[in-house]
Amino acid sequence: MRFADRIETYLQGWIRGDASLLLAQTADSYFFDDPNRRKIAKADFEAYVAEIKAEAAGFRGDRRFDNFEDLSEVVTKEEDDGTVTVWFWWAIPGTPIKGSSLIKVGQAGVLSETICYYGKTAYGYGKTAD
Repeated sequence: MRFADRIETYLQGWIRGDASLLLAQTADSYFFDDPNRRKIAKADFEAYVAEIKAEAAGFRGDRRFDNFEDLSEVVTKEEDDGTVTVWFWWAIPGTPIKGSSLIKVGQAGVLSETICYYGKTAYGYGKTAD
């Protein structure tokens, strides 16, 4: 699969909130790094997505949204080592949860994703420090 197709499919996984679609694009060594949770191995990723979807549902209540996440400002850069770096802004509609992501993609698939949050979320999603 071409890098561009793999990246687009992975990003669609976030837009839809579809852990299976996300995982289908990842390398065996994939990890997801969330500073408010932990570094999540590929084997634990579906449970992580379920956690954040439940957290989002707590903010959303009965309100429904077309996307699980809205993505914008997607930037890609081909690196000298043959990998591709992807940056983008993300927000979970109907919640205060938003931030930025850095993804590394190699021949084997998406290697990693590291996120950071925008706003006062030092103690978890939507929880503010005193």
